[in-house]
Amino acid sequence: MECKDVEKAAARLQGQIHNVKVTSSRTFSEMSSCQLFLKCENRQKTGSFKVRGAFNKLAKLKEEGKTSEVIASSAGNHAQGVSYAASKLGMHATIVMPKSTPIAKVLATKGYGADVVLAGDNYDECYQEALRLQEEKGATFIHPFDDEDVIAGQGTIAYEICHDLPNVDMIVVPAGGGGLLSGISFYAKQINPRIKIVGVQAEGANAIVQSFQKQKHCAIKHVNTIADGIAVMNPGKTTVKLIQENVDEMVSVSDSEIAATILLLLEREKQVVEPAGAASLAAVLNGKINVAGKRVVCVLSGGNIDVSFIHKVVEKGLVSRGRNMKFKTLMLDVPGALEHFTHILCEQNANIIEIQYDRIQADLNLNETILHLAVEVSSKEHGEALIKVLKQKGYEITME
Repeated sequence: MECKDVEKAAARLQGQIHNVKVTSSRTFSEMSSCQLFLKCENRQKTGSFKVRGAFNKLAKLKEEGKTSEVIASSAGNHAQGVSYAASKLGMHATIVMPKSTPIAKVLATKGYGADVVLAGDNYDECYQEALRLQEEKGATFIHPFDDEDVIAGQGTIAYEICHDLPNVDMIVVPAGGGGLLSGISFYAKQINPRIKIVGVQAEGANAIVQSFQKQKHCAIKHVNTIADGIAVMNPGKTTVKLIQENVDEMVSVSDSEIAATILLLLEREKQVVEPAGAASLAAVLNGKINVAGKRVVCVLSGGNIDVSFIHKVVEKGLVSRGRNMKFKTLMLDVPGALEHFTHILCEQNANIIEIQYDRIQADLNLNETILHLAVEVSSKEHGEALIKVLKQKGYEITME
């Protein structure tokens, strides 16, 4: 792959996708002690960067007159990217998705014009069905990441960043299969080797982190993360090779850190970002990377988060930021005891979310109860102050 492949991809994409400019963030700059910029691919066509690689691959196939029938296996952003690109280029796409795929994603993929086949209980099973259908239909399989034309398409993000912010010092990129990270790192290093490239994975899906550390391709046996967009067990061989050649550092972030970052993006930037897309900013805000005094671009890779899942992420974010807290305390089971306790919470401006009595624990006296509470506070410091006051009032508090 050469720089001109990325530049040709950028030309193919001109006028076909949104021109998402790099934007500065005063809030996150102050929080991270650097000049922080966001590349908001959550606002891209189909809600993700994936449309870049898919469109470039299909457009090149059409230029070469090789196929009008394409097939892909995906439960997420790649499905919609291939479907959209095929509809724009007058090609027919079949997308194989696992049976468990949320109906919203199935409808979104169909909405761009593709035929959807539901097969298998997981990605590996639907991938095998896609390969079977590829043979049957004589179609071209569009891999989500381990393909140089797809990688070149994703690399157009670096092309745009270098035009929008020529003096960028660092680009921070989420990584799953590695297509986005390999494309961005390859082009950025060719244009300006001084630019530092950092890849970010979820702790529960860190195959590329392991590959980077061991300097060989590594797959993992299972994944466990809310960041489904980067929950990849077996990254690409081509992508891992490019990452080892061009990436300076790989780090990982926890689900709690990702959730807290999604909440911050909602509150401070009014941006809806999926867990995978928030991983890059989570790494910066949680001190996983030395960014002090640098000009840093975080790539927010997508915004396709299930509405039914948002409340879970928000709740986890509230807990990790100390805005929601759970604790228990022992009190006398007599009239007025609860009123006295809740009056203290009221004085401290703490809002009760949930309350539960436990009178049947074996070691309780007959006139005792354990009170379990979930309360909402304004900050971690506010919560700490509340617990201090309760202890001063004679309550023994145990955090849950």
